[in-house]
Amino acid sequence: MISKPIATAFKHLWRSFCAGAALMAATFAVHAQGSTFKLPTREGVSTTVFWETTQDAKATVLLFPGGGGGYGRVENGKATSSNFLVRSAPYFTANGFNVAILGRPNGKELDFADRLAADHMTDLTRVLEFVKQKSDRPIWLVGTSRGTVSATAMAIKVPDPAIAGLVLTSSIVRYATPGAVPLQDLKAIQMPVLVYHHAKDACRHCQPVETSWILKGLSNAPVKKLMMVDGGADPTGDECDAQHWHGFIGMEREAVDQIAGWIRSPAN
Repeated sequence: MISKPIATAFKHLWRSFCAGAALMAATFAVHAQGSTFKLPTREGVSTTVFWETTQDAKATVLLFPGGGGGYGRVENGKATSSNFLVRSAPYFTANGFNVAILGRPNGKELDFADRLAADHMTDLTRVLEFVKQKSDRPIWLVGTSRGTVSATAMAIKVPDPAIAGLVLTSSIVRYATPGAVPLQDLKAIQMPVLVYHHAKDACRHCQPVETSWILKGLSNAPVKKLMMVDGGADPTGDECDAQHWHGFIGMEREAVDQIAGWIRSPAN
């Protein structure tokens, strides 16, 4: 028979072991790593995708970086681009979302016009099929800056019940810019849409006062919300760069938490 002191000591030891195991599991979840996939999307064309799974994911976010697209090099299982969505990807996983980040077709930068082209839609259709194979969770399209051109075009031209909604951050709204979101066929979008914008965004393509044009065009979206925010700190570089207000500098975690909260419960 085991004495009471020994039994008590064993109980404490077992509890310590279980707590340590739980901590290790949590640490592994926090430091989970993603992988790059090279998908044949058209004849002679491959499009890269960064994929990171989250345990018990509530949804998947398909991220469309701005600029020429892409997510930089992948080091230690993490994408290294300074783009707002790419550098904020860990906050999406922390909120319980799988993350897919769109790369480039054959390494080619995506200009404004490229993001409206039929070839781009073909690539995005193949990427969507890949994401659906990876997870059966609802898919949210999330674009930033020039990436909002792609995300909006996909919501319009690639209908699929797996796509649950659309999030546009730092949207391209200037009418003179090819592919500007308000110029696209927004009435064709029949899913929840969040327009998330920084009140101090000074990029000439993304003036805050012009974001209302997007809401006016979304006549058939069941839920649509403009969330104008003002936070962050220490903007640097060009006003259209990711390290300026345009890229929600200094408020990345807050921005993703707000976006994630809306995705979980969309409301006007």
